Amino acid sequence: MKRYGCIGKKLTHSFSKEIHAMLADYTYELIELTEEEVHPFLEKKDFAAINVTIPYKETVIPYLDSVSEIARRIGAVNTVVNRDGKLYGYNTDYHGMKALIAHLGLHLDGKKVLVLGTGGTSKTARAVATDMGASEILTVSRRKTEESITYEEAVTLHSDAEILINTTPVGMYPEYSSMPIDVSSFGNLEGVIDAVYNPLRTNLVLDAKAKGIKAEGGLYMLVMQAVVAVEKFLGTDVPRDLADQVYAKVFAAKENVVLTGMPGSGKSTVGKCMNVEGYELVDTDSEIEKRCGCTIKELIAEKGEAYFRALETEVIRDVSAESSRIISTGGGVILREENVRALQRNGRIFFLNAELSRLRATDDRPLSDTEDKLVTLYNERIGLYHKTADVVVPDMETAEAEANYILAKRMELIR
Repeated sequence: MKRYGCIGKKLTHSFSKEIHAMLADYTYELIELTEEEVHPFLEKKDFAAINVTIPYKETVIPYLDSVSEIARRIGAVNTVVNRDGKLYGYNTDYHGMKALIAHLGLHLDGKKVLVLGTGGTSKTARAVATDMGASEILTVSRRKTEESITYEEAVTLHSDAEILINTTPVGMYPEYSSMPIDVSSFGNLEGVIDAVYNPLRTNLVLDAKAKGIKAEGGLYMLVMQAVVAVEKFLGTDVPRDLADQVYAKVFAAKENVVLTGMPGSGKSTVGKCMNVEGYELVDTDSEIEKRCGCTIKELIAEKGEAYFRALETEVIRDVSAESSRIISTGGGVILREENVRALQRNGRIFFLNAELSRLRATDDRPLSDTEDKLVTLYNERIGLYHKTADVVVPDMETAEAEANYILAKRMELIR
């Protein structure tokens, strides 16, 4: 049996297996190798073709019989094809990065570009930026070298940069709360590209988007480099419309659906009506009750609202770090910016805009157990619900109608 797959040191975060399954009819393995295992693996040549990821994109080069012009210029290989015992190396990341920049509608011609990081993907980004006409390309590293500047120098001496490309793993799952640089330091910034694809939107991307800057994570790059890899693997052409369809499918299969709204607006009910294959429905209030071993009403009565909010933030952080979920949130989740940020990293927020007249005070909701409390909460929060929502879902006659509206709107936005 011909063997296809991806080699790397740690591949638990990889989406490559799913992507290749959509693009071609072969079994694709995720093969984790230690540094000591790389040599015998490549010497044995027991594979038809492989992708190569961190940290072996440069390690594999001495084992290859031929290296493509682009890969040689970059000095990194991420695709190796075995043809009759001879190994041929390519860099399909180059094509993926170029496709991502075009997908985002960015033009690098005459622009000043900062590339964060010094690894194989950094070399790819520099080659792409050069070929797309950038006027100045600076590599940013934690340590100053002849080839790179420091992050401090990037901020103080090059705040006029127009494009940022992050090729470091900073912000990658599970260290998703970190960020390599503050975009607010760059007043001329037009675009941010982040090679990290898990989470779907890093804090770097979210910060840029919040400032109206074009920004996107690395999933499109991952899919498009896989498209070119498949072409190398099989010696065939993959139609670009199929490539875009695969991207939309992968994104849709990963992105969480987050439901926000007032207590009693029907979030849990709407979530149950959303029958999405492979998705898990998670109710954050239920998760909180599991952790504390009591009802939320009892928790607030015993330890206070501040304790409850802290536990809610902990649950939101954990729940939103995973993909393929419909997340029904508590009514006050939007009160903390860190909650919203966590939900946005892997999800899209849909606000169920239930009319106040439809909401009812209930005894099991201690913060809205009277009509007066309910009205006060509504007036305090309605602006935040709108501000934090990606999509406002109009009040409809049935939960099924609202669920169908969300599903349709979601696919429209992904396309």
